[in-house]
Amino acid sequence: MKTEFSLAQLADPDIAEADKILRACVHCGFCTATCPTYVLLGDELDSPRGRIYLIKEMLEKDKPPTAEVVKHIDRCLSCLACMTTCPSGVHYMHLVDQARVRIERDYSRPLLERTLRAILAFVLPRPEWFRASMIMARLGRPLARLLPTPEPAATPGLLRRIKAMLELAPKRLPAGGPSGGSVFPAAGEKRGRVALLQGCAQQVLAPRINQAAINLLTRHGIEVVLVRDEQCCGALTHHLGQDSDALARARANITVWQKEAEQGGLDAILITASGCGTVIKDYGFMLREDRDFAGPAAQISALAKDITEYLAGIALTPSSQKGDVTVAYHSACSLQHGQKITGLPKELLSKNGFVVKDVPESHLCCGSAGTYNILQPDIASRLRDRKIANIATVKPDMIAAGNIGCMVQIAGGTSVPVVHTIELLDWATGGPKPGSTGRD
Repeated sequence: MKTEFSLAQLADPDIAEADKILRACVHCGFCTATCPTYVLLGDELDSPRGRIYLIKEMLEKDKPPTAEVVKHIDRCLSCLACMTTCPSGVHYMHLVDQARVRIERDYSRPLLERTLRAILAFVLPRPEWFRASMIMARLGRPLARLLPTPEPAATPGLLRRIKAMLELAPKRLPAGGPSGGSVFPAAGEKRGRVALLQGCAQQVLAPRINQAAINLLTRHGIEVVLVRDEQCCGALTHHLGQDSDALARARANITVWQKEAEQGGLDAILITASGCGTVIKDYGFMLREDRDFAGPAAQISALAKDITEYLAGIALTPSSQKGDVTVAYHSACSLQHGQKITGLPKELLSKNGFVVKDVPESHLCCGSAGTYNILQPDIASRLRDRKIANIATVKPDMIAAGNIGCMVQIAGGTSVPVVHTIELLDWATGGPKPGSTGRD
């Protein structure tokens, strides 16, 4: 794709990066076949190729984005299926992230929408606030049935989004898990030491996921530490275009993780929420221009691993007699497209006694995508229903996924237990039978 940035514009490292990404695009259109919003809506501007044109025009003209541009960028799930499909290696993720920052900076949203986004950006990365909000939402959840459902709109209104938030709230919350600063010693001979990301929403909605990881790791000789003063990874605000907040959180995490590595040693920083993992692995890029943090950020990104990546190097010891359990494996977008981890979780499950079934249209997003199922509930609901219909065709006993957002989204439309991959692996090696992450 031909670009026409001025030399002055190209002096900006972000514009220079955008120029490189845009020039890689050859208009082939392969991305349209795997883009969830294009598959549903059939609008070229709701495809990666269409959004690339919109972003190119916005950046080249260096003018405030229009309402039309914002509408189509907001509809993007950042599922990154287009990056898996693209034969030219267009790094769409970095381009759409830059567009969101520009929109946040230069576009004036309606007051109610600005307020909602500000609340989400404040509450979701703070577990104590998120827990309080879930308690309030749980009390208000019965009202969701009484609220009218507005007709689908290009930009859903506040009432539709409130209804979506109430419907996502669980009926009950589990007790909190262990706090930062906790150390879990290896059982028997110590074979390694890792930090385990505590997460934000996950530690409120399903602390049992990290507990399963701790149980499995320590059972196999790995010491696990929950690093004190760790913050949200920054993914939530990063995808809302609030880059200053996201980068501040990244720097804070890099600082405490580096300190932990220097004091006690770390083989890896393990992540059980793949949406977080994609961003942490990108810290090196996000802070590439930061004189003080560029090097440390790259080091932390290199240490970051999805839990299944680390477990692939450990000889797990199956111990339970489960019988034949058929598992539908949902490949989270952030895992298969963002981190390019596809077969590994399924291999681990198969090796440990589960009958693993691939889900048809596994490349398509379930519609969770961070705050997407709140901000774009109509599209998110259609994608969820499509995902659940595809899962039903393999008749599973359980559904496994590697991302809390996907788990909550899918569980909202099925009675089949939805569990984390690590819970199944913990069960297979001596842990308890897992329950379900959902809204029940």
